[in-house]
Amino acid sequence: MALFTLENVNYLDILQYPDLIISAGKTTFLCGESGTGKSTLLRLCNGTLSPTVGEVSYLGKRITDYDPISLRRDVLLVGQSVYLFDQSIADNFKEYYTYRDLPAPDAETMRDYLHICAAPFPLESMCQTLSGGERQRVFLAIHLSLKPNVLLLDEPSSALDEKTAETLMGNIKSHCEAKGISLVVVSHDKGLAAIYADDCIVLAGGAGQ
Repeated sequence: MALFTLENVNYLDILQYPDLIISAGKTTFLCGESGTGKSTLLRLCNGTLSPTVGEVSYLGKRITDYDPISLRRDVLLVGQSVYLFDQSIADNFKEYYTYRDLPAPDAETMRDYLHICAAPFPLESMCQTLSGGERQRVFLAIHLSLKPNVLLLDEPSSALDEKTAETLMGNIKSHCEAKGISLVVVSHDKGLAAIYADDCIVLAGGAGQ
């Protein structure tokens, strides 16, 4: 089943994408050199960017036909920029749930998601004292706990050592498979792609190979 479909997509006359299909229910890696449009492709898929030419579809329906806020909650993008409040980890969970008018998860659930994301820190830890890689993993844990239908990850292992990166990706892939979450990952790490990708799309100069 097609999760995302791109047809004749061009972005700002800079990136020309091939016609491609990203399958539902799989872990798909987007690989390629810098400047080939991997991060832009994620933003086209969740509607935070719109193609200059062409169509992007999600589950057979044009992205433009979805309510933007509902789409971005269903197709959740965790980018490289981390947005955490200068509060505790637990308080950051609560803040993000408040924005969605949802009750915050209990402490045990928070710890479960932190464990999945290789961030087993005490809930009272202050986020401003964490390293960049630690903050990235806490940020990911919060978003994963929101239970999207699709999780888009932009270089989730960029600040991690090899062992932690493999633990993180293995845990997230297992969780997503168990929960029926489709996973799309931008990564420069060919080793991670070789281990965890069900499908791999390589972009080169804005074109897939």
